[in-house]
Formats: sequence, C-alpha cells, structure tokens
Amino acid sequence: MRFGFVSSFGTPVQHVELARACEEHGWDGFFTWDGVSLGELGEGAVATWDPFGILAAAAAVTEHVTLGAMVFALPRHRPWELAQRALTVDHLSGGRLVLPVGVGVTDDRGFSSVPGQPLALRDRAAALDETLAWLERSWTGEPFAAEGEHVRTGEFQFPQRPVAGRIPVWPVGVWDAARPPVANLRRALRWDGVVPQLRGTAEVPGPDDVEGLVAWIEAERSRQDDAGRPFDVVVQGRLPDDGAAAAELVAALREAGATWWVESRWDPAEATPESLLARVRQGPPAS
Repeated sequence: MRFGFVSSFGTPVQHVELARACEEHGWDGFFTWDGVSLGELGEGAVATWDPFGILAAAAAVTEHVTLGAMVFALPRHRPWELAQRALTVDHLSGGRLVLPVGVGVTDDRGFSSVPGQPLALRDRAAALDETLAWLERSWTGEPFAAEGEHVRTGEFQFPQRPVAGRIPVWPVGVWDAARPPVANLRRALRWDGVVPQLRGTAEVPGPDDVEGLVAWIEAERSRQDDAGRPFDVVVQGRLPDDGAAAAELVAALREAGATWWVESRWDPAEATPESLLARVRQGPPAS
C-alpha cells in the first residue's frame, strides 16, 4: 500500500512546503484539491487556488512523490485547457501526475454562478465522460475533433504526448454491497483506478467495504479480459490518532485490496497549515 497526504488548507507557499515535506518524510503522494469559490461570501469565504499551479510548483521541488488532487471536478473545466495544464504538470514532474476525478459539487460557484454549466447530476456525469474521452484523445498526439452533447470542438492536436503515453485516471465510484453498482463505478473500470465512496454517507469505506468492492472489480475485469492491467483502489479519510489503531486499520485495508491510503483532513478547526505540516513530518502510518 502507498500513502498520500492532502494539503487541505494554506497559502500557495504553504502547499508547496507541504509537498516538499511529503517527499522528505517518506510519503508516496502529495494531493491538493480543486475548487473555485466555496463557502459563505464575505468573511466566510474559503481560500481556493489553482490546483495545477500548486502541482506545477510541487513538481519543481520534488522528485519522487505522486502528484494529484482530491478530486478534480472535470465538468467545470474546459477540456482543452485541462489537457494543456495536465500535460504541463506531467512533463514537469517526469510523469508523476495522476487524475482523481469526479462530477464536482454544485455549491462551487464555478458551477452555480456560471450560466451554461451543467448542474444536474446526470448532466455533470455526461460532461465528465465526454471530458475524459476528449482528454484521452489529446494523448494520442494526433489531430481530433469532438461532437458530444456537452463537449463540442473543432480540430485540436497536442503533438507532445504524456511521459508514459497516458496519465492515470482514478474516477470516484459509489459502492454499496446491498445494491447493484451504479454507473460511476462502472465508469472507473474503464480507467486506471477508483476512489470509492459509500452510497448515501460521508463515512470512510472500511475493510469489509473494500473487500466487497475489490471482489466485484476483479470479477468484472476478469469478464472483460482486463485483469492484467494495473488498477488502484484509493481510500481517503483520516486515520485514528492512536498509532496502533492506525496500523491495524491500514493492515486490514491492505489485506482487503486497497492500494492507496490518502490522509484527508477537512475540518478547518483542527486542520491548520501548521498541524498538517506537523503530521506530515511524522511520516506515513506504520505498516
């Protein structure tokens, strides 16, 4: 199992400092996040930064850690600009970029305050699929055009391909052992990994959830003759503060089939830039 850390709060300089600390203290991945205008207006506004700007700077001060965001809200991005930014960070980092992706949230004013942006979940999901398809075609190095419902463009060409030929994509997927998988989980099967969420809850998937999800993934990929291609199962959440309890949970998740744990702390009352840096300097959990 590999371990990443989300830089959830701070200035751009503090985010980049955290990226450097992740590499220095044994973490495998550094992740920022993707939002435009969130929270209350006025004094309650949340500071947001361009994730690709943060990741470009992080690429310049690190050599080994995987770089990404939890998660990129792809339907809000213009595909041609997304492709250029992702390709730039991919090359700056020597191929260390990954793209965890989702439909975004409509309380981001990049959706709700911009006419023409997809708001309904169905529309955001369709826009996500079309944006991913556009992005993948941009990696071929060949000229292409698109004529979708949400993404329509004339010809583009990105003659420089990603370092490894493509950039890994990890879509968010909803898992519920009691009900058949929904479309966004099947979407993940077409790509390189999944960031699982439990249906209807903010709880972190536990070992039993991950075990059921991995069994379903392996069965589906076997039917599709796709079992040999690498596929990541990326669990994000906050580990217990007690070291022994954290190690026990990590071991159980690994046994269940998780390939990444991404430490994600979103409570601004306790997840200050200073406390995040202090936790990173303690290193990843014992495994």
